[in-house]
Amino acid sequence: MVAIDSQAQESDKNFMAERVVLNGAGESELTEAVATAVRYINAGEVIVVAAEFGYIYLANAFDKDAVKAVHILRGDQTGVAAQVFIRDIKVLSGIAKVSNINAEQLLAKFWPGLLSVTVNCQPGLSWDLGDEQRLGKVNVRVPNRKFLNRILESTGPLAAASVSLIGKPVVKDLTKLPIYESDVGAIFDEGVLDAGPASTWLEISENEITVKRVGAISIEELQAVIPSISATNL
Repeated sequence: MVAIDSQAQESDKNFMAERVVLNGAGESELTEAVATAVRYINAGEVIVVAAEFGYIYLANAFDKDAVKAVHILRGDQTGVAAQVFIRDIKVLSGIAKVSNINAEQLLAKFWPGLLSVTVNCQPGLSWDLGDEQRLGKVNVRVPNRKFLNRILESTGPLAAASVSLIGKPVVKDLTKLPIYESDVGAIFDEGVLDAGPASTWLEISENEITVKRVGAISIEELQAVIPSISATNL
């Protein structure tokens, strides 16, 4: 059953984040929790949710202030671009230009899941993921986590970043959040998360697909789909 803390408690000058406990949630409670998450995102707030193997911040990718807040919470350096989560491959063409004929095969095979891809942004997007659009690229993923994916079904693209500070381990336990709860709008609690690998990261250009980081998906698995994938940089 979802438990929503409706008791507003003051922490210094701010109120504590609304905390929604998802363990044991039924369908109606899950639907209510999704609506709560979407409400906060639409209001320009940052929320904390579980991804596959760690808690993350989520914010509207087109809300510059919300994305900036994510970077401040993480302690990111200037010029770092947030990752973007989308609900499925059909959304990709709206935010990115993917002209490599092999890319679609990989995305169809490994999305949703732990495959992150860096691609060229569509020109004219009114967003700033933290790089003031100077990079001209975006790193995109379709995650595979029930509640997170349900949120994405009701929103546009969302900026996403680990709640861990730079150089620190992934946060799997909300008791180890490196922020004050008053720093975010809502926290969606799925308990202590399982440990697991990072995503495999590819960079896709018109003529080449390059492995930038090996994670959950091995080079052999990638090359079973596209033999020409380059791994020379590893």
